[in-house]
Amino acid sequence: MDAPSSGMAARPARQGRFDSGHVAFLFPGQGSQAVGMGRDLYAESPAARAIFQAVDASLGRALSQIMFEGPESELVRTENAQPAIMAVSLACHAALTEARGSAPRPAMVAGHSLGEYSALAVAGVLSVADTARLVVARGRLMQEACHQRPGGMAALIGIDEVAAEDVCRQSGTYISNINSADQIIIAGDHLNLARAIDLAAARGARKAITLSVGGAFHSGLMAPAQTGLNELIDATEFRKPNVPIVANCDARPLVTASEVKDELRSQLTSCVQWKRSVALMVDSGIRRFVEIGPGRVLTGLVKRIDSTVELMNVGTLAAVRNLAA
Repeated sequence: MDAPSSGMAARPARQGRFDSGHVAFLFPGQGSQAVGMGRDLYAESPAARAIFQAVDASLGRALSQIMFEGPESELVRTENAQPAIMAVSLACHAALTEARGSAPRPAMVAGHSLGEYSALAVAGVLSVADTARLVVARGRLMQEACHQRPGGMAALIGIDEVAAEDVCRQSGTYISNINSADQIIIAGDHLNLARAIDLAAARGARKAITLSVGGAFHSGLMAPAQTGLNELIDATEFRKPNVPIVANCDARPLVTASEVKDELRSQLTSCVQWKRSVALMVDSGIRRFVEIGPGRVLTGLVKRIDSTVELMNVGTLAAVRNLAA
């Protein structure tokens, strides 16, 4: 994912808007990619440019060229889309730090699926190079698992968790994402998924939509990928987070390096508990959520979970400057 020009002038550090017990940073997952993302950051922010260059160097190839110029058919490939989204997210954070004159200090961070890796880098758990290395391996292993155990995903709209769990039990599928009270994603092999869609409709789901994805992510069908990824996780140095990371798997704050490793060792085959993660942050006093990276998917989900909180996006140079001003 991931024509030099003059950088943004450093500004005095600002307090209050970001440095607060009421702010959480969120990082998007796969599906938020778009050709051209990050190009303005590369051109105008030396700090962001350094992130893109570091990711390219760690991968040994010019991923940033695919991000900026396409083709889209290459960018959407899992092994490209995942590190590309991560690179833009980290570049946005670096540009924001540069514009403010100091790193913003949120009370919590969280990322949706792939976005959890971006959150780890921002929380100081992983270096940019190690984050890129793990994310690329994750994408490659997931693609291989998709070939070994083909499957897909579907969005169930307007059905509660109890009914969705019953549908999955009867069809042999898995709940893979609980995104909001009325949006639950299920996964499984194609035959079982088709059966689950019929069952969901019979249980009163307003919609049951097959998603355009390459496999059954966050389900048991990803077990081959998780096994391979665990070897790399065990061999990588993880540091203690400098800010709590709200875990995908059980929506609890991770505060030690060992807790983070345990989370990543099961993330690919476990349900993303996004609704519970947001609820945990709100219950902890978070009143402002800042989505950092391309797209606005998480902003939309948070709004559906709690319409009373304040929402912001940092995905472009203009947004960085507006929020830092």
